[in-house]
Amino acid sequence: MGIGLITKDSEQGVGGPRVKPNSHSIVIDEYDQPVPPGSQEIGRLARGGYIPQGYYKDPEKTARLFVEVDGQRYTVPGDLARHEADGTITLLGRGNTCVNTGGEKVFPEEVEQALMSHPDVFDVLVIGVPDERLGQRVAAVVEPRPGTAPTFDSLSDHVRKEIAGYKVPKSMWFVDRVQRLATGKADYRWANTFAADHRDEDQCAQPAATS
Repeated sequence: MGIGLITKDSEQGVGGPRVKPNSHSIVIDEYDQPVPPGSQEIGRLARGGYIPQGYYKDPEKTARLFVEVDGQRYTVPGDLARHEADGTITLLGRGNTCVNTGGEKVFPEEVEQALMSHPDVFDVLVIGVPDERLGQRVAAVVEPRPGTAPTFDSLSDHVRKEIAGYKVPKSMWFVDRVQRLATGKADYRWANTFAADHRDEDQCAQPAATS
């Protein structure tokens, strides 16, 4: 894809992994215009280079996936990103997995990264579950490392030091294994189904702690 990850010793942007783009990768806004570096505006990641002309006899799908910016064609698969002042790009995840909680947008990848930094967490998927007051609340399905027993409180306290309070999961489920797709990508459909089927096992924050 022409994008290389920043090393672990490099400064990381808030929101997700930061990458070094090549000349064929840009971030565009809702009007298909480049997002200026350092603007803090969230846009869509667009990749250029050698790309197909479009979908055969499907102009609508072609229009959704391909755009032209300054005479250059790009593919826009749906990944949200932010163009940092130093020229790097912070990847925020896909728009269709974004959690809308109390009017705030939370990207699962950012919360997953914060949870994964806890030594007792082996794998995790973050989703949004229905909430009467907030619309959605941030939730996590957590696979502990073998031989450990993390708790809701210990993970919440840890994550609260890494990200804003409204992004901290208000619900958690601990499982023997987090299910992923054959490609290794997150299976958010499975996580949502698991959460819906195990509501009685939800380890959730008390109302006073949901701020």
